[in-house]
Amino acid sequence: MTNVLSLLVVIPLAGLIPLFLFRRDERAAKQVAITTTFVELVVSLWMVKQFVIGEPGFQLVEKLEWLPSLGISYLVGVDGISVLLVPMTTLLTFIAVLYSSGGAIKTRIVEYMTAFLLLEIGMVGVFIALDLFLFYIFFELMLVPMYLIIGIWGGPRRIYATLKFVIFTLAGSLLMLVGIVAVYLQSADASGSRTLSLPDLIELRGRFPADFQFWVFLAFALAFAIKMPMVPFHTWLPDAHVEAPTAGSIVLAGVLLKAGGYGFLRFGLPLFPIGVQAWLPVLIVLSVIAILYGAIVSAVQKDLKKLVAYSSVAHMGFVTLGIFVLNLQGGVGAVLQMLNHGFVTGALFLFVGIQYEKTHRRMIADLGGLANMWPLFTTFFGVFVLASLGLPGLNGFIGEFLVLLGTFKFGGVPLGGLFWGPLAAIGVILAAVYLLWMFQRVMYGPVREAYRALPDLSRLEIACALPLLLLTVILGVVPQPFIAYIEPSVDRLIRLATDPSFVVVAFK
Repeated sequence: MTNVLSLLVVIPLAGLIPLFLFRRDERAAKQVAITTTFVELVVSLWMVKQFVIGEPGFQLVEKLEWLPSLGISYLVGVDGISVLLVPMTTLLTFIAVLYSSGGAIKTRIVEYMTAFLLLEIGMVGVFIALDLFLFYIFFELMLVPMYLIIGIWGGPRRIYATLKFVIFTLAGSLLMLVGIVAVYLQSADASGSRTLSLPDLIELRGRFPADFQFWVFLAFALAFAIKMPMVPFHTWLPDAHVEAPTAGSIVLAGVLLKAGGYGFLRFGLPLFPIGVQAWLPVLIVLSVIAILYGAIVSAVQKDLKKLVAYSSVAHMGFVTLGIFVLNLQGGVGAVLQMLNHGFVTGALFLFVGIQYEKTHRRMIADLGGLANMWPLFTTFFGVFVLASLGLPGLNGFIGEFLVLLGTFKFGGVPLGGLFWGPLAAIGVILAAVYLLWMFQRVMYGPVREAYRALPDLSRLEIACALPLLLLTVILGVVPQPFIAYIEPSVDRLIRLATDPSFVVVAFK
């Protein structure tokens, strides 16, 4: 198992072979997809077991010369920032495929499962790639399957939503490609050799002058801001979520948005510290705006799925805020928030989808009284709502708390952390308002006659929700084992991004 990271890329690819062989048998295709994603999940957990806690650098590194004349290699590895994001990805993909096999998708089953396996390759690859060119390939690979999932199996306005998703994301990707080319050209040494290996570039970043970092960090930042998405680049997200099938929304919210926050941590901070410092006030302000804007807009939504989608804008605002306060508490909180948001918001989209499959209604005004008929649904959904609003004891609390703690300690922006911290904290209060109000209107009140005969959660739906419920409670009650993975690598990253000796050298 020394090549465990490559195995994570190969397993979904290998799963495409039996899918092709059983392309005329939809039941067999479902079983192949479920088995493949489950094996991928098991291997990702074995990868976590092999990881040595306390080591800040990259582990399980695999390198293979790919295009040596261009300085491009197949280079993969994980550190404390990415090691937990990989099993989060494999778990959510397995749940999405398992739920879809229950009848939520009724047409082109083989093509649908193929798209999910290809999507899993891209998502896992993004979190393990340590070569910028390889990262870009995986980053783009995520785009095509999600485009198909929304465009073929989505709602009535799926074409509009998927085109908007592609245009926004592709625009960001092209900006990042420009940045990668600029880094590649700037990395040349006296002999003319160049590299796109992240560890090598970190050692060579003294060759990146201040003006270069200013513009290249902006190119990367725009790509990652669109992917997250940050305000004002968020407008593709609600449309994509509303039109995507349930499994598509689970993976889109749970994993794809994290590629943006992860990109800031993996490439933005260590490679362009001067660019980070230059754009820091803008990023902090936009993060706080996203927290408040996402919460306010969520509160006025009439569509249940759109409400959860806009809540993602607010929650991801905490991620960028934690990243750019440039201290250990904020950085650890940002990574935890990415994990917690993946599990909780993925679960919320799962339950919105379950409810929609039963009632065929998504407008909040058309629902009500569901708690009287669905005690299991109400219990699960209620826990995830409480986790999303940051109730202590559930996983949504610890990440936001650490981010706010880091923000209060931060003084690197106008007015200081004692101004921006309380503003961000208002977003937590607003989250409680719109989520509890939504829960009250959907689950309580008089029972509608049309819904009286509808069944509670099925065994399949419980099987999909139970792992997310357990992780929501475990991460909330005992977060320290997870923090032990994250903290050393975040500490190393913050030191790279705030190294004063490097900043002096770079300006000389």
